[in-house]
Amino acid sequence: MVTPVNGTDGRAGGARGGLAGQTVVVVGGSAGIGLETARQVRAAEGELILVARNAERLKQAADELNPLSTAAFDAQDADRLERFLGELPGQIDHVMVTAGSPSYTPVAELDLTEAGHDFGGRIAMMLAVARAGREKVRAGGTLLFIGGTGGRRPAPGMAVVGALTAALPALTANLALEVAPVRVNLIAAGFVDTPLSASLLGEQLEQRRAELRKTLPIGRVVEPADVAALALHIMANGALTGATYDIDGGQQLVAH
Repeated sequence: MVTPVNGTDGRAGGARGGLAGQTVVVVGGSAGIGLETARQVRAAEGELILVARNAERLKQAADELNPLSTAAFDAQDADRLERFLGELPGQIDHVMVTAGSPSYTPVAELDLTEAGHDFGGRIAMMLAVARAGREKVRAGGTLLFIGGTGGRRPAPGMAVVGALTAALPALTANLALEVAPVRVNLIAAGFVDTPLSASLLGEQLEQRRAELRKTLPIGRVVEPADVAALALHIMANGALTGATYDIDGGQQLVAH
């Protein structure tokens, strides 16, 4: 029997009350998609627990959002992440993980140890959250991860990213069966105008923005608020599990 999540009916979590009174852990919650999702959770009257690697940015986010608690550590340390979630007092309703950065390195230049860490670390992080979530997340709540769509097209430098892009939806679907009735979902984003994108593109950022405004079917660049709105919908809708949700403004439809 599925226990309703904080007063919802267990079938469609968004039908009554949204996220009001629910507790959401946002891992990577001090910048970009994670921070904007945290803002929208608070606007929906939800409670927050924020995790981020950068302690200074985490404090700034906490000053703005007044979370229940914060923790500063590298979420790619899967053992540390699993331990942190398992030691939280009481139960929680949702966990969203935005931590991690893509690596676009040609095979000839790859450091094999780093490549293995990048790939295995992302997989281990999801497994760690799933193991902790079995007991810590209320039935009907969700574990929500962020992936990407860019690696679906083979290209030089995309070997590791492409492999992860293929692996994460399969892992999501399998975990949804193993940790049910906790739900597991994946958001696959294209280019999103975040500080991470700015750091990766550097001086080419404005050129990329202009190109996307011209070519994307939506006629604008995807913003963190767009991804956050999708995240909140997935959290609130209790019928969604085991799926990958693309959000790229139609980028995959446009010839490169």
